Order: sequence, then structure tokens, then C-alpha cells
Amino acid sequence: MNVLIADDQKDMLKILCAYFEKEGFTVFQAENGEEALDIFYRKKLDLAVLDWMMPGVDGVDVCKEIKASSAVKVMMLTAKSEGEDECYALEAGADDYVKKPFFPKALLARAKNLTGFQNCFQVADIKIDTYAKKLFKAGVDINATKTEYELMRVLSQNKGAILNRTQLLDIVWGMDYEGEERTVDTHIRRLREKIGDGLVKTHRGMGYSIEVGYE
Repeated sequence: MNVLIADDQKDMLKILCAYFEKEGFTVFQAENGEEALDIFYRKKLDLAVLDWMMPGVDGVDVCKEIKASSAVKVMMLTAKSEGEDECYALEAGADDYVKKPFFPKALLARAKNLTGFQNCFQVADIKIDTYAKKLFKAGVDINATKTEYELMRVLSQNKGAILNRTQLLDIVWGMDYEGEERTVDTHIRRLREKIGDGLVKTHRGMGYSIEVGYE
């Protein structure tokens, strides 16, 4: 599940990213509203966690733009404490409103409830455990590498969508990766050797997917 976290306080951003990544979310981070909107238009998101008071485009304006053209869930973070501020954020489209300071685990629990996120989910006979970061086939740990696990998780959480090599490289290897795109094919082949040939589908010239019908 893909989450955008936007906060101009670098320490807060680092803490939140660490908590969400540990639970198995794919995290995209931004330090201002302009970066947040750029990520929104380039990535498929399930949740946006936005600080209200960011320089330039603030969190409420980012929320309005996200909600104007998508069904992405939005959590608003703010040090504002007035009831009128909460009403304003909710009227702007925010699905949840969290006042600072907050307990990160409580924020994470609210994010899971909002998105329906689960730590373990099943695709055919493969169980993906996002907390342990392991793959199980028919209940047996297949000893997937970190990259194999991430590929399976990302494809499974985007069932029915074709992800091309560039998208998979950005999400699994990171946007700073400068290696060959064909490395994706190599790791997909190794993943198939462990989970079976039929689950990950190849779309020639387009990319890879896990189809809903395979569940």
C-alpha cells in the first residue's frame, strides 16, 4: 500500500517514514506542498499524510487538489488546536485530523483503519507477511530475498494493474537507483522459481502484474 508523507520538519518526516515502512507501507516523502503534489500526480497512492503548516502550498490546499480528482484517503496533521480548524480541514476533504503532538503508533493504527491495511494478506497460495517481511507458500517460508519479497508485495498490493520496469525500480530499488532496467526481469525470474510460474504475469512491452483472478 502506497502512502505519501509530507512534512517540512525533517525529524518528524524521518520518524513517520520509519514507522510506516516498518509496517510494510511503500512510502513517498515530501518536504513541502509542491513536492507532495508532484508525487501525487506521478504515483499511485492509497493514503496521503499531510502536515497543515508547510511553506508555499499548505497541507489543506494539497488535500483539496488530491480530493478534487481522486479517492485517495487524506490524514491531516497539525499543531492547530481550535475546533474551527478541524472543521475547516474536514470540510476541505480530509478523512482524518490528528493534532500534534501525537503517538506515532496511534497515528499508524488510524492509518491502517482508514485504508483497511492488513499486515498479512493472501494471494493464491502465497501469504505476504508485511511485518516479518517474509513470503510463505502453502504455509512454508520460501526464504525470499528482500528484493523478491518487495516485488511480490508491491505487485500484490497493486493486483490487476500492470507495473512497468521503471515503476518497479522506483518503488523496490528506490528512485536514486541507476542500474539496468533488466535487473527487474532477473529478480522476477528468481521470484517465480520460488512461488511458481503462473502467478506473476508478463505483459510484453508493458511490464508485470498479478491479476485479481489468480486469488
